[in-house]
Amino acid sequence: MEALRIANCSGFWGDRSTGAAEMVRGGPIDVLTGDYLAELTMAILAKQRAAGRGGFVGTFLTQMEGVLAECVAKKIKIVSNAGGLDPRGLGDALAALAGKLGLAVRIAVVEGDDLMPRLPELRAAGERFVHLDRNVPFDFDGGRDPLTANAYLGGWGIAEALRRGADIVVTGRVSDAALVVGPAAWRFDWKRDDWDRLAGAVAAGHIIECSAQATGGNYSFFEEVDWSKPLGFPIAEMHEDGSFVITKHPGTGGRVNVGTVTAQLLYEIDGARYFNPDVVARFDTITLTDEGHDRVRGSGTRGEPPPPTLKVAMNLAGGWRNSMTIRLAGLDLDDKANLVEQLVAEASGGRERFAEWHVALKRGSEKNPADNEAATSYLTITVKSPDKAIVGKAWSSRLVGLSLSSVPGHSIAHPPEDATPFLVYWPALVDAAHVPVTLRLDGEEVAIAHSATATATTTVRAPLETAPLPAAPGGAPTRAPLGRVFGTRSGDKGGNANLGIWARNDERADAAYAWLARELTVDKLRALFPDLAPFAIDRAMLPNLHAVNFTIRGILGDGVAASTRSDPQAKTLGEYVRARVVELPADLVK
Repeated sequence: MEALRIANCSGFWGDRSTGAAEMVRGGPIDVLTGDYLAELTMAILAKQRAAGRGGFVGTFLTQMEGVLAECVAKKIKIVSNAGGLDPRGLGDALAALAGKLGLAVRIAVVEGDDLMPRLPELRAAGERFVHLDRNVPFDFDGGRDPLTANAYLGGWGIAEALRRGADIVVTGRVSDAALVVGPAAWRFDWKRDDWDRLAGAVAAGHIIECSAQATGGNYSFFEEVDWSKPLGFPIAEMHEDGSFVITKHPGTGGRVNVGTVTAQLLYEIDGARYFNPDVVARFDTITLTDEGHDRVRGSGTRGEPPPPTLKVAMNLAGGWRNSMTIRLAGLDLDDKANLVEQLVAEASGGRERFAEWHVALKRGSEKNPADNEAATSYLTITVKSPDKAIVGKAWSSRLVGLSLSSVPGHSIAHPPEDATPFLVYWPALVDAAHVPVTLRLDGEEVAIAHSATATATTTVRAPLETAPLPAAPGGAPTRAPLGRVFGTRSGDKGGNANLGIWARNDERADAAYAWLARELTVDKLRALFPDLAPFAIDRAMLPNLHAVNFTIRGILGDGVAASTRSDPQAKTLGEYVRARVVELPADLVK
């Protein structure tokens, strides 16, 4: 059977708007997918819906207006999670668009992920919504009601919609990989316990879900990438046995090689087992082969039954926050920063007034700076409170009064601002049996069963990290940045950050991985990066990818919208790690 060509035109709400047209017109494809949702996106859609503007991604409609006729003519199926909090509303809008364009299309809607209307019922059924990292149940009586609560659904609703002849399938919150799992399961008539095939589709879906990150975007070795044209978006050519080829349309910018695909496999994962509603994909079993000409084959992915639970993403109103940034310059930086913080605390009525008090110092050159800007440091103080008045503009304005009664070089970096609301992310699990999934097509409603799940007798495959390591590299120790040998990819997982590190794919890859596996332990990571030391850190080995993955738990606090870090999504963490100078064997850096 021929491969199924699945092309992704969007990695997030706000991605390049021409992506759909590029994928439809750039070469032959069978399925056009678009991923628009993230945890924060759901909360934004909730505000949009409350304002009467609908709870789906409106820009998806604009993209479809430009390509829908071509998709119909070329028999390209369209599958997207742009339905957000209102997939039925998006389905109706697409039907109206098709009518305006004079097109006859069958539009299917997959529903069931939105748990907000059912929270009382679920609580009565015993669901406690225990926080995945903190292991505490959600306090529904604590005064903070969820703004959103969505379960991650799998791909079987999509597969059934396509089996019944849908031209467009719209979903709410499904797993990102479901946009590939569903079409592949439909085309190849996979069974629900075809674990290895399904795991291969999950891997391919994870690779292409973030659009150009698989084709050279955010890639450590960016000098390998063709930047002369916009980066082409990725295509997964799925095969019946679950293997796949990642590629892009010819003539587009970017690069597809083992490195770019490895980087994306390591993005936002939590260990060697990648949990999805349809299967647990074993990322420590994937083999990547560079076939040249921007084609990388993935094979050998093994799968295990998923657990009997689904992940739930809840967003809560967290309260109010405000920040002030103060310039400091020159010598004695630490003493100046400490004194300024003390003065700000006193002017604020004491740190104890606030639910959170966070201080960050961005350091300039303290000694012999090359110019005035290099001599400047930035001290940012962020405060949070459930009471807007405590952290409002009165607070930030009060700090301006310190300008002439502070340390030398003190300067306010921006005008006082009012407080802004922030959101708290709450990840939990819910029994899949409590989440009915419904497919709506041609006025008919069809119940979609969940996958078979793991049981006490399920065989769990042993990790591959027990395989002997390659020989240690030779040569006298030499000091060099980690990034001269290793690539990284980092990102957010709720309040956690992931840090994937892999050996560059060249003749030294085996030796470099041997060094990485032996030397870069959790303790060594903490020693090299003291700012990571306060957090619990897990390490997972991925020998087939010459990689290790670290999960740094709690570093992002309550998630992207609540984090006080300058990079709340941990996108810069990997490049920070690559810049660290360490002792490496000479054979690796020559």
